[in-house]
Amino acid sequence: MSELIDDCAQLPFALTHPEHPLPAARGAAPWQVDERCAHQVEGMADYGV
Repeated sequence: MSELIDDCAQLPFALTHPEHPLPAARGAAPWQVDERCAHQVEGMADYGV
């Protein structure tokens, strides 16, 4: 519990004080799953994932 409290104490000021909101989020770059990535999870269905 103390670790969680310590982590929360490190939250940015803008998240804990809504009157000072964060800047607008930037658009995320589009991504695609390539064959190398797909190959890493090949067979995962056999494990119930």
